[in-house]
Amino acid sequence: MIEKLEINHLRTLDALYKFENLSAAAEYLNVSQQAVSLQLKKLRDILSDQLFVRTGHGVVATPYAKLIQPHVRQVLMHLNEIPLPGSVTPANTARTLVISATDYTQKIIVGELINELRISAPGVKIIVINIESANLIQKMHQGEIDLTLTSNGYVPAGLVSDAIFTERYVCVSANKDIVFDDYLPLERLVDYDFVVTSPGIASFKGSADSWFEQQKLRRKVQVSVPSFFMAQEYLKQSGMVGFLPSRLMPCAGLFEIPLKKYPPGYEVVAAYHPSARNDAFMVWLLDKIKKKFSPAT
Repeated sequence: MIEKLEINHLRTLDALYKFENLSAAAEYLNVSQQAVSLQLKKLRDILSDQLFVRTGHGVVATPYAKLIQPHVRQVLMHLNEIPLPGSVTPANTARTLVISATDYTQKIIVGELINELRISAPGVKIIVINIESANLIQKMHQGEIDLTLTSNGYVPAGLVSDAIFTERYVCVSANKDIVFDDYLPLERLVDYDFVVTSPGIASFKGSADSWFEQQKLRRKVQVSVPSFFMAQEYLKQSGMVGFLPSRLMPCAGLFEIPLKKYPPGYEVVAAYHPSARNDAFMVWLLDKIKKKFSPAT
């Protein structure tokens, strides 16, 4: 029968404990004495006990009512501790935040974000996982991932994405035998072997191939790697060339090869489940990310 108890029932019990008088309890609850009497009658039916019996000066709790008093007060205390939406702030938030991110966004965004959260939201623990694409929507819907930081081309339909900034590519190599004046002509660039970055799906076709075709050129891709960091390492150890995001430069061991034209860059985004719009902490976090990394700010 306990499952039939309502919050108003508990508040009525609490008032009767405090005042041991129906009229005083009614005044405290801002209801009529008849309303308190009706609530007490319902409580007696639910709990199968008189709970409070009349005396010359009011009512007194039965042994059973005294037994459950600490439980009633504890439940009400926990209810009163439930924060209102406006009272939830990063400083008093305690939760685990799971971020799925590319190697690039882990270096450029997540590192600084962790430092920011340690200051503004010390109760938030952070789990960073490598970029998830195949089951991203399902994992976000189930609450396994809160946020993904990636490029706009990797965000599946059904998620919301906010643009953070636009990244551009630079051409790099460790091959000091590559000589040029003000810039290296594209016709000479395609004579060199390329390293391409293809996260998620192994492929020799990179994002710049269609751009080269538009220039009536075809590059020679010899190595495909899953991350920009591995591309950096392999470029350092070989005479090959490749395109890296500009924010990963300068990089020791690599130098930039100036070109007259470059393949188009890409938009870095924060993607999340639509339900995050109703999450006060996530709204704050997304605003913080945009303000911190957007070129306009």
